[in-house]
This record gives sequence, C-alpha cells and structure tokens, in this order.
Amino acid sequence: MQIADLKSLGPKSQEMLNAAGIHSVEQIHQLGAVQVYFQVKRQQPNASLNLLWALESAITGMPWQEVSRLHRTSLLLALNELEQIAARTPK
Repeated sequence: MQIADLKSLGPKSQEMLNAAGIHSVEQIHQLGAVQVYFQVKRQQPNASLNLLWALESAITGMPWQEVSRLHRTSLLLALNELEQIAARTPK
C-alpha cells in the first residue's frame, strides 16, 4: 500500500510527508500520527491540525472528522508533550 492509497491523505498531504522524509505507510504506522505530524510541522510550519487528524484517520481507519471529535484532546496533549521535549533537547 502506498500513501496515495490512504483515503484521508491527498496529494498536498503526500507532498508535505515526502518533504519531511516520510515516504511509506509503514513509516506512518511505526512513528504514529503525532510524531509524523511533528516532523512535517518542523518542515512546513503552515501545516494545519487537519493533517494530524488525517494521519490518525489513516492509521485507525476512522473518518478524520470522528478522529477530530473523539481524539482531539489526547492527540494535542501528545503533540504538546513532544514539542516540550524537543524544546528542551539540545540541537
């Protein structure tokens, strides 16, 4: 399966993923939606949270609207934690 086969992620999303070094569905599953979104956001600061919902949708098979409604808080908390860790880590 290719990223283009995932119904939640369109061509624009795929471009952003490629720019961030994400080239396979396997990478998305291994890293998880939050880590993938974090990597994209570092490359593409204008990436919206809709990408995070779409990534989680691609992993879980849930419609992105449902992901946004049901998992918004847990995804945002995980993202916040990752951002805080990155801010404390020397480059």
